[in-house]
Amino acid sequence: MRKILLGLLLVLVIGTGFYLHRHKKEPVEIAYAASRRVTLWNTVAAIQEPVATLDYGARLEILQHFQDQVKVRTPSGAVGWTSESNLLTSDFWEETKQLDRQTSGLPVEARGQTAVLTNLHIGPGRGAVRIRQLGKLVPVELFERRPMDVPAAVTEAIAQNVPVSKAAEARKEDWWLVRAELPDHSTASGWVLGRFIQIDLPEALYDYASSADMHPVAWFELDRVPDGQGATKPQYLMVGTHGPEGQPCDFTMLRVYTWSRKHQQYETAFVDSGVCGTLPVEIKSVAADEVNFSFKSLNNGTATQAVYRLDDTIVRRQKLAGFEAVERKRIHG
Repeated sequence: MRKILLGLLLVLVIGTGFYLHRHKKEPVEIAYAASRRVTLWNTVAAIQEPVATLDYGARLEILQHFQDQVKVRTPSGAVGWTSESNLLTSDFWEETKQLDRQTSGLPVEARGQTAVLTNLHIGPGRGAVRIRQLGKLVPVELFERRPMDVPAAVTEAIAQNVPVSKAAEARKEDWWLVRAELPDHSTASGWVLGRFIQIDLPEALYDYASSADMHPVAWFELDRVPDGQGATKPQYLMVGTHGPEGQPCDFTMLRVYTWSRKHQQYETAFVDSGVCGTLPVEIKSVAADEVNFSFKSLNNGTATQAVYRLDDTIVRRQKLAGFEAVERKRIHG
């Protein structure tokens, strides 16, 4: 009798497990949490209780749709309801990962931080889907700039019966591909509106940028020289723009600042305000005291290579096919 009871109990356990396995709710699709904090609720009714709280990017199995609410299951097995707007589709999530892979292979052109709450988008432009929101003072690395039409300009053109193309050409704004360092030390890549980013400048360059009426786009350390007091000082290239954003060039001005051992201060060694440069800027050491920097120039509507050489504290533009050698008079700041 005892053996019979044990056998029946074993059959019952196996049968129950098989039944639960066969009737387990299979996911409809996979999604990911789209906000910094996503709360799951036990019901869609007016009176609710929280089931779980998820971080951005948490993987979820979608079990059921009801109007704009979605029933999901977490990896730990918690099941609850949340708004569809709190979720990212698996396809969209893969697009964000593709952006991460893209930025990992690009040179960093500048570093800065968000000046205000900033939306991170999947592409450039206000119409691109938002990935997430970045807080204020989030560190970012900048990779690529793209001028985009200002939507208000198009609306205004239609209202005034003006061709949209002319309005869009007149009013554009800068968007940057960035990689943000998040508070949890993870990173997220995407596009942000350029005016919401404040470029980090060396302290020595702030006053120079202001006095030159330059909006800095990027800066580079060209080399280091003895400072005359037993240490070394970096010498800088700064590129930027003057005037409205959304210009066809990434930068229209460049300045080189070198260290004067005699005066113990930085001086403006070179000025070129007639460029139409595009990023990236390449820096290459060619000798002990000589450094080349170069970039693609769009002057005269064609892309050509502009090359400059810093020799100690003297900068010259190099003679290449299609260029004349140009030497700017040294300017003391």
